Amino acid sequence: MLEFTDVSKAYPGGVTALRGVSLRVEEGELVGIVGPSGSGKSTLLHLAGLLDRPSSGRIGLAGHQVDGLSDRQLSALRASCIGFVFQSFHLASRVSALDNVADGLLYCGVQRAERRSRAAEALHKVGLSHRLDHAPHQLSGGERQRVAIARAIVSQPALLYADEPTGSLDSASGDGVLQVLRELHADGTTIVIITHDRDLAAGLPRRIAIRDGRVVTA
Repeated sequence: MLEFTDVSKAYPGGVTALRGVSLRVEEGELVGIVGPSGSGKSTLLHLAGLLDRPSSGRIGLAGHQVDGLSDRQLSALRASCIGFVFQSFHLASRVSALDNVADGLLYCGVQRAERRSRAAEALHKVGLSHRLDHAPHQLSGGERQRVAIARAIVSQPALLYADEPTGSLDSASGDGVLQVLRELHADGTTIVIITHDRDLAAGLPRRIAIRDGRVVTA
């Protein structure tokens, strides 16, 4: 599903964020990428999510070698294959949970009625069928993260990246969000969780540890 081969990323000013990273995530895995702040996790996510290009090395995703793809081709591959969940939710404040999720299909050529139908189904999957008409300010932190997960999966991506998905939640809400992710994994979604929380990572089937821009445990 995802493969890095000797990938490095350097930025202007002599900052090297990743150094010769090689890793592989198989289809259907649930994997944690764990490391302290400044270890290179965010850079790895941007590259794995096709949001940036490496300085050197090769990246394969869902059977595609992405090195030679144009920006438009990368955008199309990202839209068809990848879902993102972020710590800060990124929900529209005055829009219902249903429409926040439906908006995840705006650029997929899906008609409004179908967008809302698929959004309702995604919210049902994360246990929020009773909150369709609630705006984000009417939801708890855990519920808002579930809306963000529903928005990420409404296009039925094969690969889901969750970046610190429990970082801003209390322990009970965080446990609920992790349970949702586990259920999605059981349904066949490949999930990569990026976190600095070693306790969270310890409960996952596989962990990839990164430090100072290098993979130290794969």
